[in-house]
Amino acid sequence: MTAKTVVKSGRTIQEAVQLAIEELNTDLNSVKIDILEEPGRGLLGLIGNKPGKVRVTLKNTPADVVKEFLDNVLRHMGIEGRITVQEKEDNILYIEIKGQNMGILIGRRGQTLDAIQYITSLVVSKKFKDQHYRVIVDTENYRKKREETLVKLAKNLARKAIRFKRNVSLEPMSPYERRIIHSALQDEQGVTTTSEGEEPYRKVIIKLNRK
Repeated sequence: MTAKTVVKSGRTIQEAVQLAIEELNTDLNSVKIDILEEPGRGLLGLIGNKPGKVRVTLKNTPADVVKEFLDNVLRHMGIEGRITVQEKEDNILYIEIKGQNMGILIGRRGQTLDAIQYITSLVVSKKFKDQHYRVIVDTENYRKKREETLVKLAKNLARKAIRFKRNVSLEPMSPYERRIIHSALQDEQGVTTTSEGEEPYRKVIIKLNRK
């Protein structure tokens, strides 16, 4: 995505910048300013004969970067979708994709969606190195439905571990899904959780608390 740029002149640098940000409909925190020419004194020392000139460029936001990247991903997958990005508290970027045939985007047990989320997170991290964003990519409310399923699974397996007095190993999951399991059982009496193994085969182990 090419950032939008305007060049403006004014009697002062401040005036030129103000004209630029008004045209871009933004604020100073969202732009990069390059001074092209300083205001100069004209004939007989008069001020203002030579105006100041600036180039003001609208910075790409995380939403801009995400939309451009995912537009390309969907196009290469042959999927038509509408992408919306919400920047929530704690630097969470919630990305929702709407369209037809979203099952292709989700994949088996969400594996395709997880892969897209992971790569999108890498793209954002590379672009905004000074800020840590947590990226969540969702479609058809899949994340919420999957979270509900995983929480129920975690509770059932915790009861199983207690009943049979042995540890229970879950199938390999993405970091996002493992986090849901850990969170669901963090206050569960009688068990603790840990992650073991190497990616992409890392999995959660529900361990019985032994006295």
